[in-house]
Amino acid sequence: RLCRRIQNHIKELFVFVAEPEVPADNNAAERSLRHLVISRKISGGTRSPQGTHAKMTLASVFGTCWRTQTNALAEGRTILWADESGFYLLPALLRTWAPVAQTPVIRRKLNYDHLSAISAISLTGDLYLAVQDHSYKGANVIGFLEQLLTEVPGKLLVIWDGAPIHRCRAVKEYLARGAARRLRLEQLPGYAPELNPDEGIWRYLKRVELKNVVCAGLGHLRHEFWAAVQRLLAKPDVLRACGREVGYV
Repeated sequence: RLCRRIQNHIKELFVFVAEPEVPADNNAAERSLRHLVISRKISGGTRSPQGTHAKMTLASVFGTCWRTQTNALAEGRTILWADESGFYLLPALLRTWAPVAQTPVIRRKLNYDHLSAISAISLTGDLYLAVQDHSYKGANVIGFLEQLLTEVPGKLLVIWDGAPIHRCRAVKEYLARGAARRLRLEQLPGYAPELNPDEGIWRYLKRVELKNVVCAGLGHLRHEFWAAVQRLLAKPDVLRACGREVGYV
């Protein structure tokens, strides 16, 4: 049976002979983890699940930087994590206080009108944010990147997810036109929002500052949104905690 399987897949098994850039084995992932396993055996492991999560997260980030030859600190780059989110007229319903047997009721017609927001945050708690009344596209993302280059001196490293608007032709052409001299974009691993500190910004705004808030229209929502942002900016400990939550600091 084994010989028959080898015969059926002989071409795939020996593709590395015809393609020198293809490794002869599939152990790259195992080798990349070997030093972590050895370190764990020597040290006895971490003291908590949170410690394990933080250590593995940092190892993933450092490994990505090494493979992409990214040395942001040596280059003097400011590192920012960016993300987009939507804020709807429909309120975020969360548990709240009320007299016994008097359950609060929020009455609102079904409406999906919303504001689209984009932000970027550093591990020191510096927050940059923009909002508009329609969904973000490549041109809008470029506008935000230009805002970052205007407000943040020196070189930048922006880390975000693999959304299509982050990888579109317009963004690539923007970098090719000269923005790449100061700006570098890196992509987070797929399906890993927990590695983005900026997710904590949206979560706090929606679940704390804007919880159970009913808005009559987009103008009202915009007013409440910026008021919530101002309250958040007055809480630097919350901003810095977004980085600690994902284990980067």
